[in-house]
Amino acid sequence: MVQMTKPTFLAIIPARGGSKGLPHKNIINAAGKPLIAWTIEAALNSRLITRAIVTSDDAEILKTAERYGAETMQRPQELALDTTATEPVLLHVIDLIEAAGKKYNYLVLLQPTSPARNALDVDCAVQMLLDKHASSLISVYEPDHSPFNALRLNEKGSLVGIIDDKPPSKRRQDLPKAYMPNGAIYIVNILEFKKHNFLLTDNCIPFVMPVDKSIDIDTAQDLLHFSNLINARNEKT
Repeated sequence: MVQMTKPTFLAIIPARGGSKGLPHKNIINAAGKPLIAWTIEAALNSRLITRAIVTSDDAEILKTAERYGAETMQRPQELALDTTATEPVLLHVIDLIEAAGKKYNYLVLLQPTSPARNALDVDCAVQMLLDKHASSLISVYEPDHSPFNALRLNEKGSLVGIIDDKPPSKRRQDLPKAYMPNGAIYIVNILEFKKHNFLLTDNCIPFVMPVDKSIDIDTAQDLLHFSNLINARNEKT
């Protein structure tokens, strides 16, 4: 009997040093530990992640990541600009790993600005992708207000419906389901990713997460909101 090989998952945690909105954001104190530590712990405590790497251009971030047990990789300065997209950063890590003779089936992007996501969330997302035989997955949440009820400006400067020229008038329950990416978990087949240089494939499924796990740290207010959330959880335990 032929034994099936278990698929392998490479988690990449990208953490650039420059941050204008919240200086030193990736290593700022977030509910008692550096922000990036929450994501490192989620990756290292996952049962299904094969390997996890933090990539950064910043020496202090790399030191902090190593202190929390992460494997690190130095990112070149040309991939650490304000205008640098995420995809080239991920490809840089994959190319170096494959040049060293290692190959993985799937890439798992875990952004450090999503600290409320934990190892169980990661494992549930990975398992869902496998169960549904999908080539990619994106974590999402259901927004309070449907984007199908939004308005846009037409060429005359007048407000019209976002989908067509008719003003939105349907009840929420009559509208199609809509989801917003929360930035917490992206999974993609590496061969597909290298072919198209895009995290979203033709067979991409949603991993729906609650709003309280969809916090994206961008401002001091976001940081306070996360700290309050963790304190409230700790009080219940």
